[in-house]
Amino acid sequence: MEATDWSDLENDAVVAAYFSMLSDELSGRRYNKAAQNRALQDQINRSRGSIEFKMCNVSAALRGLGLPIIKGYAPRFNFQMALAEAAARWLACNPEWEIALHQKEQRQMAEPAPIFVGVAPTLRNAPPPDELEQMQRIARRFDAAGRDERNRALGYAGEERVFHHERATLKLNGRDDLARQVRWVSKEDGDGLGFDIASFTPDGQDRLIEVKTTNGWERTPFHISRNELEVAEERRDHWHLFRLHDFAREPKAFELRPPLEAHVSLSATSFQASFE
Repeated sequence: MEATDWSDLENDAVVAAYFSMLSDELSGRRYNKAAQNRALQDQINRSRGSIEFKMCNVSAALRGLGLPIIKGYAPRFNFQMALAEAAARWLACNPEWEIALHQKEQRQMAEPAPIFVGVAPTLRNAPPPDELEQMQRIARRFDAAGRDERNRALGYAGEERVFHHERATLKLNGRDDLARQVRWVSKEDGDGLGFDIASFTPDGQDRLIEVKTTNGWERTPFHISRNELEVAEERRDHWHLFRLHDFAREPKAFELRPPLEAHVSLSATSFQASFE
């Protein structure tokens, strides 16, 4: 009979196999789930069924960490935190993995079609409370928002995608004149303005867009600066938060308008220390 708890070595082995398959899937390469399962059976002496179930647990852990997941391994919740710790260890040992996800995106960028902008998750049915709480607990513990914020390749790729989205949207509405005036201000002028893209509505009104990008699901938390919040309040008629999620696979999006407190809970994560 199999032991109930999995050791760190077993968790590490399953997580490594999962990331190997996920990398192949995101790159469009063929891979064999059954062969990976058989190799793990030999390596850790667990049954086929328990390994399949554990792979679904890994999907849930990666969702909490703000990462893409393998199709076909639907997230199964109520797993031990040790599994999320194993995923965090793998990421720490492979820091280039997330950066590489967006190299193809940047190479292929030309003038893509507009992104479908859906409804914000706060306006749709929420996941079951227990599942949502577990995802939030993992995101807080491993700072999923901070990892996205520090991933410059991800942030750059997301802003670039929204820049082209805005231009394409205006062109589809017959406003080539405005499309030519869209500016990627965070790239041209630097950070600090409180928004990344200066665009327009089809009738010529300003659209000041702050882009927040994640490879994770729609409820992955994100960081927002005090300056961004102040600009959102000062320019609330024109300011938009453009949230990109599932970015590594097929970007999806929704927008939030001020006041942001109507959509999200804002929590202080650090304090500035000043000398008196």
